[in-house]
Amino acid sequence: MSDLGAGIGYMVKGQRWVLGRGRRLGLGLLPGLITLVVYAGALVGLAYGADDFVAWVTPFADDWSSPWLGLLRTTLTALVFLFGLFLAVITFTAVTLLVGQPFYELLSEEVDRTEGGEVPESGLPFWRELWISARDSVRILVRVALYGVLLFAAGFLPVVGQTVVPVIGFCVSGYFLCEELTAVALQRRGMVLKDRLALLRGRRLMVLGFGVPLALAFLVPFVAVLLMPGAVAGATLLARDLTAPASPEPEPAAPYTLHKD
Repeated sequence: MSDLGAGIGYMVKGQRWVLGRGRRLGLGLLPGLITLVVYAGALVGLAYGADDFVAWVTPFADDWSSPWLGLLRTTLTALVFLFGLFLAVITFTAVTLLVGQPFYELLSEEVDRTEGGEVPESGLPFWRELWISARDSVRILVRVALYGVLLFAAGFLPVVGQTVVPVIGFCVSGYFLCEELTAVALQRRGMVLKDRLALLRGRRLMVLGFGVPLALAFLVPFVAVLLMPGAVAGATLLARDLTAPASPEPEPAAPYTLHKD
């Protein structure tokens, strides 16, 4: 369980790092605010249109008697909105990182610089890095969408759908949220998506400790905006730990032998 606590610790350290540099925090809020406005409009539209969408996909229930018609469509409307909210939590980070790519790259580099040692550079032009980030984000979102569909279907299971499924959903959200955030630092280190996912799988508890609290916090719109710069900083610290060379094990001491004169 030490990895779980370490992941939470990196989340806290990242926020402290940014709070100690107010100018970086101020600039980091702009991409999140832009994304928030767009997402807020989309969720409001979903809230108003979800019931019409559910009525359109369930024409077979038009002749159902009360209360079954209302119960079915109310439940499905709530699930559609929750599914949209789930996707919003996951995609918010990817879109914000794309909008704020130049700033977050500089922020991540500064974290590496202040922590000492060489600052890794990908050596790729900006447009190429942006393309790779967008492409990898789409690949991650496809994975998340598949999980979302499975969890959406599992939500209809009695008891399990209302208890276990939400927990799994937040774990999935936190895991891939951590992948999106650490991608800023790991991509500069020349790691492709396949290698990044393999690296994160090796430290699942640490990844969940970092990502799940952020996923929960990101449910509150303005909190997501405020935490985003610190999340990138903390993810860079986490990436440094994951890619740090293993310390060589000390050689065993030679056995002491007693010599008789």
